[in-house]
Parts: sequence; C-alpha cells; structure tokens
Amino acid sequence: MLSVRVTAPGADPFRVVSLNAPNGRVVDSAFYVGKQRRFERARRWLDEARDPMEPLLIGGDLNIAPADIDVWDARAVHGGTHVSEPERAAFRSLLAWGLEDAFRDRHPDARGRFTWWDYRAGNFHKNFGMRIDHLLPTAPLAARVVAVEIDREARKGKPIPSDHAPLVLDLDEPGRPFDPGWDDAEARIVARGGLRPR
Repeated sequence: MLSVRVTAPGADPFRVVSLNAPNGRVVDSAFYVGKQRRFERARRWLDEARDPMEPLLIGGDLNIAPADIDVWDARAVHGGTHVSEPERAAFRSLLAWGLEDAFRDRHPDARGRFTWWDYRAGNFHKNFGMRIDHLLPTAPLAARVVAVEIDREARKGKPIPSDHAPLVLDLDEPGRPFDPGWDDAEARIVARGGLRPR
C-alpha cells in the first residue's frame, strides 16, 4: 500500500492510495488468510488515520469481484478465490467505511466489463474475465468523477500484454478521449464462442 497526497494545477489536493491485494490462491490457504488480513489492516488504517469526508481515492488490483455481475459465469467461479463471501465482505467493508465503487456507480448494469482475464485457453478473446481492479473514491471525490471506463483495447498491448486492463477515471473534466474497445468487442466475442449478449 502506498499513500500520497496530490495536487493538480488549479484543483484542490486529494489523497491517492495504491492498494494491491494478494491473489489468495485457494480458499482457506495461508495465502487466502493473508489476503483477509491485508483487508483488515487497510480498514483499520482507514478507521484510525483517514476521514470519509476527505477527498481520497483507493485504487488497485484488489483481487475481488464484488458481485456475480462482475464475473463471466458465477457458477464456474463459485467456491473459488476472488468471489468468496469473506472476500466480498471485505470489499463491502471498504464501501461501508465511506468509499464508492466508481465503475459500478457509473455503469450499474454493465455486464461483461472486466479488468482481468486468465492468459490460458483464449479467455480474453472469449471474455471469460472478472472485474477485480477497482477505483474507490470517497463521496467528496466521487462528486468530481465525470467518467470511468475500462480500457479493454490496452489489454491487447505489445509485445506481451498484461492480464489486466487499465481502469481509467476522469475527475472534474473529461480527459483525452480513447476507444475502450467494448462497443465492437461483443460481436467478436460471440463469433469466437464466448458469452452471448444478455
């Protein structure tokens, strides 16, 4: 976890917290227990050192898909890490403290919009993914959000892309326009035998 205070020219300062959570590997493993402890420590830090009314943004690979809408197939991932009830409860604890899920707030019904796909078996091309990367602002900063999007096209990077796609958030005014690649992706995904549109 890294916490820094930033000030954009002409804007009020705010705090950005980069938080990365372990994968957890297997439910109830030592790695999974460590992941739970990391979220407990993050929540304790928020309780002891921060104020929900300050402009603050927590972002990073949290390795949690908060709800079934955030995975390609809830039945296929049931019982695994990223979707277990204790992990989802840890995510809800951050929201209960005073953070907001910027992507879901802006796209409440968006299905099939993911930030991570396993490299194996062509999962990216089939859109078998999860939304496990998050940007979580407090209310004062959430009020300044004008756009938030997952840049699917960046996942196609060269020479070897990451298994994650960037999650982009604009504050105060729209940033540089880009094509996140979702509009025409659905037809390509269906053609490759991926999920059918709902």
